[in-house]
Amino acid sequence: MTGSITAEVLDRLKPQVASQIYRARQEFRGLVYADLRLEVREAQAATAENGQSKEASRDATMSFGIRALAGGKILASGYYGRLLGAKELATVPEIVREGLRRATARAKASATQKMALKRQMAGLAKSLTDTVLAPIPVRQETIPGSFQIDPRSVPLSEIIRHTTEVSRAVAGLDSAIRYNQVTSLTQLTRHLFVSSEGALIDQSSALTEGSCNVVAARNGVVQEDWDAIGDQRGFEVLLHGVADELIRFPDLATFAVDLARETVALCTAPPCPTTRDPVVVVTDPHFNALLCHEIIGHPTELDRALKMETAYAGRSWLLQDLAVHQIGRQIASPAVTAYSDPGLPGYGHYRYDDEGTPGKRVTHIDHGNFQGFMNSRQTAAILGAEPNGHAKATEAFLVPLIRMSNTVFAPGDQAPQDIIREVETGYYVEGHKIPSIAESRENFRISARKVYAIRHGELRELYRDGGIMADSKDYLMSIDAVGNDFRLFPIANCGKGQPMQTKRVGNGGPTMRGLARLTGGGG
Repeated sequence: MTGSITAEVLDRLKPQVASQIYRARQEFRGLVYADLRLEVREAQAATAENGQSKEASRDATMSFGIRALAGGKILASGYYGRLLGAKELATVPEIVREGLRRATARAKASATQKMALKRQMAGLAKSLTDTVLAPIPVRQETIPGSFQIDPRSVPLSEIIRHTTEVSRAVAGLDSAIRYNQVTSLTQLTRHLFVSSEGALIDQSSALTEGSCNVVAARNGVVQEDWDAIGDQRGFEVLLHGVADELIRFPDLATFAVDLARETVALCTAPPCPTTRDPVVVVTDPHFNALLCHEIIGHPTELDRALKMETAYAGRSWLLQDLAVHQIGRQIASPAVTAYSDPGLPGYGHYRYDDEGTPGKRVTHIDHGNFQGFMNSRQTAAILGAEPNGHAKATEAFLVPLIRMSNTVFAPGDQAPQDIIREVETGYYVEGHKIPSIAESRENFRISARKVYAIRHGELRELYRDGGIMADSKDYLMSIDAVGNDFRLFPIANCGKGQPMQTKRVGNGGPTMRGLARLTGGGG
């Protein structure tokens, strides 16, 4: 096989690599399970700064990752992954076979070390057991991507032109604009998953994203803002926007100019005050997207809760150990329900995760009571739970981690205007910016794009450089109103793992009202 890397090359490779994985247990002694992830990604991107084209790219990448479970008296896992170039297309089956050999050898070496430690560690050795994967249904399915404009069909020159025009429009909006950067990305990914259990899943997905960074200055006050729009669709996302029930944003040009206009307006706003004690705060859906990401999403990833991430990302206050945890306990007011659902649209949507597990909705909080975690097959086996399909890798050559899909606060039944109208004195917190979160996610401080004073049920003064901080449980317990204006937003840069994997996920929620300390630059 020769030629360029395209999604279509997997049509020819699929039967060859599938047969290799299916017969791997017969070929490699001591191997009890193996799976392969083989992926092709075709992407185009352009960046403009201050109305001038800065950089552009059109690229195709191919990579694979293999997991093996092997050993003798005890089982362990071994991994092998690598990037592939166009010159290696003719030898992919041979390269995969070598990867299987290496992953199996690594699993056996880990199993040997486990047994040695069990002999040395006496009582502590009970924690060293077989690596077990909880059972899942074995599927063979092909899932096509969804788009109107194929990301590969758009001339790169058109992406450059459009991105530069948007940047030029931002630069010309107001003399206070000192810098802007606009980026466009559109890509198509095709991902094969094959397991020795018989799975063969072929998933394709498009993704298009636009982002804008703006710096404005006036009267000695400098404001900077960044935000992104995007969806699992084609280039039409940037030309026309999205107007679905759950996901709504304008075209890239309108989005970027609106963001710039808001940044300029904040230069003349006074700094947000800081309160010593908690006050009434009404948070909008955009702010709640990041809040949910940080205090619901990350602490409900079971690898974090089981201390697998402690060295480089932290733990979770929701599970101290297998005997001391919050499962079944009240951690929020009855008004609060939160869940993760790959079935929702947007960045967090998929049919199967990177272990071939069907993605399922996971209820984390049910009317205030904590219910459970996102998991992988391995972590599900530890808790004796059913796998729910949240093991994902940013690219195929990396090890899958437990990642958010679409993690959200569920909607309520109140109109957002009524939630504000009921507030005698408080603050309206609109749009998220930067999070600062405790190691176990037990408290947080998140900055907002804008903060308004609420007096007698009406929005009054606009403030800049504000946000809120609170103990996570105290804040969740204080929620007394939840809106019916549920929205889902793209989060373009969720980092996790070592080496770091930056992933796109979905988060959202409705308007909510609770108690938190206001933070800002004013007294």
